[in-house]
Amino acid sequence: MIRYLLDRLVQSAAVLLVMSLVIYALIGLMPGDPVDLMISADPKITSADAARLRALYGLDRPLVARYASWLQAALVGDFGYSRLYARPALDALWPALVSTTVLVGLSFLLALMIALPAGVWAARHPDGPADRTINVLCFAGISTPPFWLAILLILLFAVWLGWLPAGGVPTRAGAGWADYARHMALPVATLTLLNVGAYLRFMRASMLETLRQDYIRTAEAKGAGTARVLLRHALRNALIPVVTVVALGFGGLFSGALITEKMFAWPGMGNLIFDSIMGNDYNLALVALLFATLLTLVGNLLADLGYAWLDPRISYTRSEK
Repeated sequence: MIRYLLDRLVQSAAVLLVMSLVIYALIGLMPGDPVDLMISADPKITSADAARLRALYGLDRPLVARYASWLQAALVGDFGYSRLYARPALDALWPALVSTTVLVGLSFLLALMIALPAGVWAARHPDGPADRTINVLCFAGISTPPFWLAILLILLFAVWLGWLPAGGVPTRAGAGWADYARHMALPVATLTLLNVGAYLRFMRASMLETLRQDYIRTAEAKGAGTARVLLRHALRNALIPVVTVVALGFGGLFSGALITEKMFAWPGMGNLIFDSIMGNDYNLALVALLFATLLTLVGNLLADLGYAWLDPRISYTRSEK
């Protein structure tokens, strides 16, 4: 297992290195640069001033040379300075990461808490009225565009009923958890409704396939109760494909909530990545996208470890002959 983890660590480092080069090249090839934005904001800047600023930021050097300098600094923990936030990139990233972790974490847990038991129940009662209703709702949730669902929730709960704020975060001094919960309610509900359908469909399909296996019929023939058959014999094996889907979406949850965060003005990672790219903030965009890549790699590793925990036949220890 230790050797397997070390191999995955080396592979992850290689992926991050390649991704850093690709992201840096794509951002660097975008039209314009930070100095162009400064010139558009202050027409008094002369061409000589612009040349000095480009030399100061290293923008007059070739792209490969700039990347080599950035990589050398990143290896010692210096990821550069955020031009938009006027502080180190990691310091600017941290508040957005905390906000997204709270938002995405709550919606992720709620989606699993709804999808897993509902998927098991639907598989146990297939083709019934409740199962068909669940399938229709799942397809509706999967097919609904995030911005449209967000607008509907804002109109219903913020405009017509006036129960919840339309977005943002509490700004008044002394705001407590209750205020934050009211502001998070709509974006959490949006992300939960968007994800629960896919998780439920996978859980139902996997459980249906598992319940058709011979060992399930054998357990039932031996007199095992319904709860024992579902929870002890079927659920563990049915979770294996579901773990794959959940793990692959783990990293995307942190970087893919852009539309929801924009609709509700939530200061998270999606907003941060969008603003940094649009503002040509190279350092902040690069570190944020690399962090999203890292989370995807971590999710894949957790999925592999989850396979071994769910199925004892899976082992990552290399046997020596």
